[in-house]
Amino acid sequence: MYQLYAFATPNSVKVAIALEELGAGYELLPINVRKGEQKAASFLALNPNGKVPVLVDTDLPSREPLAESAAILVYLAEKHGQLLPGDGIGRARVFEQLFLHASGLAPAFGQAGFFLKNASEKLPLAIDRFHGEAQRIVTLLDRLLAERRYVAGDLYSIADIAHFGWFRRRAFADIDFSAAPHVGRWYDEVQQRDAVQRATRRLEALVPPAV
Repeated sequence: MYQLYAFATPNSVKVAIALEELGAGYELLPINVRKGEQKAASFLALNPNGKVPVLVDTDLPSREPLAESAAILVYLAEKHGQLLPGDGIGRARVFEQLFLHASGLAPAFGQAGFFLKNASEKLPLAIDRFHGEAQRIVTLLDRLLAERRYVAGDLYSIADIAHFGWFRRRAFADIDFSAAPHVGRWYDEVQQRDAVQRATRRLEALVPPAV
């Protein structure tokens, strides 16, 4: 059994998808980042970085919280022996994509969206830098997915889950699949998985209805 502190964010949904794919029981504990609940002292005690998601494995006597979505994905995959090859080049390929995600895709999408949508003033240099990088990574993945079923090879893995989390919010970064048909094909296949649909419904239900 796990406790998942999360909200309807690209990083939170990754962990919910992994838990659903693994058939693991979990309690979903909402942290409304729109209200700043991630900055409350009670949450900072779990993650001093003040970000969701956070996972607590209640099987562990220490019940130590684990933060950072990529680290959580690796922990779950290794504990359950699924979604990550045990050794060899296949395992390395998953980490190759996971590191690309954590260092490239996620920051580029997030910063592109911020400067496009949320910044108090438009900064063309920042927009060109981050939106251009987001588009470059999409083009890179499109070339890979022209030859692979999934981002790390023939097997669905935590690397696909990681990328999918931000591709769900691609409109935030003004990204689409018009010039990336292979990414579009991959995205549609992942989106149709039962576990993915269950996880996204649970996370989206955390968003309060508009008044």
